[in-house]
Amino acid sequence: MNKKMNILFILSDDQGAWSMRCAGNDDIFTPNLDLLSQEGVRYENFFCASPVCSPARASIVTGEIPSAHGVHDWIDGGNLTTADYPYMEGQPHFRKDDVAIDYLAGKKTYIEHLAENGYRCGLSGKWHLGDNPQQRKGFEKWFTIPTGGSHYYHCETVENNEFRTNDGKYITDIITDKALEYIEDFSKGADPFYLSLHYTAPHSPWNEENHPKPYLDLYRNCQFKSVPNLHYNINQMNHSFVPKSREERDNNLRGYFAAITSMDYNIGRVIEKLKQLDLYENTVIIFTSDNGMNMGHHGVWGKGNGTYPPNMYDESVKVPFIIKAPFIDREGYVNKSLHSHYDLYQTILEIAEIEYTNNELQPGKSFYKELINNKESGSDVAIFDEYAIIHMFRDTKYKYIKNYKNGEEIFYDLTTDPEECYNVINSPKYRDTVNEFRTKEAEWFKKYSVEKFSGKAIHTSGGGQKNYCYLEDSFDTDIHFVYDVKDDDYKRSLNN
Repeated sequence: MNKKMNILFILSDDQGAWSMRCAGNDDIFTPNLDLLSQEGVRYENFFCASPVCSPARASIVTGEIPSAHGVHDWIDGGNLTTADYPYMEGQPHFRKDDVAIDYLAGKKTYIEHLAENGYRCGLSGKWHLGDNPQQRKGFEKWFTIPTGGSHYYHCETVENNEFRTNDGKYITDIITDKALEYIEDFSKGADPFYLSLHYTAPHSPWNEENHPKPYLDLYRNCQFKSVPNLHYNINQMNHSFVPKSREERDNNLRGYFAAITSMDYNIGRVIEKLKQLDLYENTVIIFTSDNGMNMGHHGVWGKGNGTYPPNMYDESVKVPFIIKAPFIDREGYVNKSLHSHYDLYQTILEIAEIEYTNNELQPGKSFYKELINNKESGSDVAIFDEYAIIHMFRDTKYKYIKNYKNGEEIFYDLTTDPEECYNVINSPKYRDTVNEFRTKEAEWFKKYSVEKFSGKAIHTSGGGQKNYCYLEDSFDTDIHFVYDVKDDDYKRSLNN
């Protein structure tokens, strides 16, 4: 009997689907991702379940949407119990009191199924689903960061419930080093392994002090023509990284691209380790990101919470997705099928030869047979997305968005308006289609939501979730736009 395939799941942080050379971006250097794409399949239309970190990550590991698992914004409260680690007092993420919350308590992840069926499982990198220091069921190895992010050279990590500071060491290298250590250990046994390799790159900060000079220098003279240079979106939130000049814009993009290229280099280190240990040919490598990212696209800086109300632009909800596997014989294929992160639960378990039946809250479907049969899923597939009060329903031709707080609706004809510039919700031409989409959106979310966890009544500014979603004052509601919407200031271009 042949040994089951190993599975390496690589997750980047805030990486737009547009930010790889193999996806058509000639400004960026991603040779190792390009290699995986050449040896595997790249999906052009893969989507997150929510365009923000923690909800998207929760959906990946549970196969449920935010309105079923209850994580609706990035986790700001409940990351860890700071009082348990007095020796870390004064460190950046221990400057405010916090008490750990396991937001996925009672939810069974696909990692648990893998462990129950003979897989040795490990995590190296970001978790960010609450109570982060505590090793989750199914994992025998657990190396993470205490909260959702850090400076790249001044980061804290935790393993075996022990914290350490890593001043002077680059977090992308640190996460990779630990992954290599885990792979080496896994290789000594007869059992297959699963490794979650979760980078913090290319999440902000992007300033020069946070990234290695050689990678920054690669983009020193780059014009960044692959990224639109537009005036601020009228709904742009006033985040700290929003550029106020052309110089700041280019500095942001230089840091963002450098973070991706340094991550790509480290992915190359992992590939080399697998080859050295004679594991590469029997390892499934999946690469994706937790959510997309606008770096000036649509005039937005940020992901879904780059604006208020949260946006559902394709740049926010589309993620890179590459899979290299022994069973793929159509190498270099670009698949145009629509899929979502909530399809990964079933797909990974089928790859691992584990029989599984969805629970009533899991909408996903495995696309394993699509991969082995070199087929696409067809045009009848639809994708659903949510960010608290904002719901999205999208197929290959149209996109429908509803704001459950004020009832506002948006409808894009993606065939004639791929840049999502014109809301045609009131056009008589689309009346029947809009009504159809309204009905399907309402029915789908009713089927896969839990009333207690539903996002329809959740008001968040995108500034973080502090507690369980059904409790009062669990979300940041402060709204600060980059300009006063009464002014004409938003019309200014960064070119000026």
